[in-house]
Amino acid sequence: MGAQIRVYREKIKSTQSMGKIFKAMELIATSRIGKARQRVASSGPYADAISRAVAAVSAQAEIDHALTTQRVDVKRSAVLIMTSDRGLAGSYSSSVLKEAEALIERLQANGQEVDVYLYGRKGQAFFDFRQMPYKGFWSGNTDAPVHDTAVEIGNALLEEFVKGSENGGVDDVHLVYTRFDSMVTQTPTSGMLLPMSKDADDLGAASAEISGPLPLYEFEPDAHSVLDELMPRYIESRVFSAMLLAAASELAARQRAMKAAGDNANELIKKYTRLRNNARQAEITQELSEIVAGADALSA
Repeated sequence: MGAQIRVYREKIKSTQSMGKIFKAMELIATSRIGKARQRVASSGPYADAISRAVAAVSAQAEIDHALTTQRVDVKRSAVLIMTSDRGLAGSYSSSVLKEAEALIERLQANGQEVDVYLYGRKGQAFFDFRQMPYKGFWSGNTDAPVHDTAVEIGNALLEEFVKGSENGGVDDVHLVYTRFDSMVTQTPTSGMLLPMSKDADDLGAASAEISGPLPLYEFEPDAHSVLDELMPRYIESRVFSAMLLAAASELAARQRAMKAAGDNANELIKKYTRLRNNARQAEITQELSEIVAGADALSA
């Protein structure tokens, strides 16, 4: 009986230690998510402005630009998948990977080859464990993205898109990430990054706020050259916006997961405490019974 009490004491002690870790991680995620949401809001005006500029150039100028022209025969597609570097965030990464698998299956069902690009070590671990190939990988600061990484990713995807499938590149580029809707809701989302639609109402998540008439521009030296300069910046903006949304989603998911884990730890502590008290009461009852029995034997 005494050994059973020691076991429950050890379980209570270890669960209390884990509960402190969960609480600390919950507080860290809670303190950082405010800054992450602020970065998402701060990136919005620039993303909207450059999206409107690109839409204005491509819509007003009758030009046939490679980055805004839908290719007829798409043979190979690129898919950029954004997961987290660290775990303890509930189903955050698994939901993104499930969305990516569904997208890859749809593309392959259309007869397209798929080149996978990964951002986040959880995605790399998923593909490595299943021995699935991927063409590019970036990691670091998934919960606090830096713009240099977005530039590097954007340049790599743009280079592959410009080459085209005939030259070993891709014909379109898709993006899979988690859209931050609120602290409670984060939605795995997939969409096309390249080629960009000439329709201002079909520019994707980064330009969902675009409304009203587009401004009139005069192009120097010409619209094609202006679009050449704008499109890389547009792609970087789209990628960075997705990274910021994914970071806010990751922190929100981690905060919820750690709170749930902490609550479960408290429930386990209560359960083990009751079991320990029951074992202690049983031990005391047994000792009293033995004392009474011994006293009765001596008085007989």
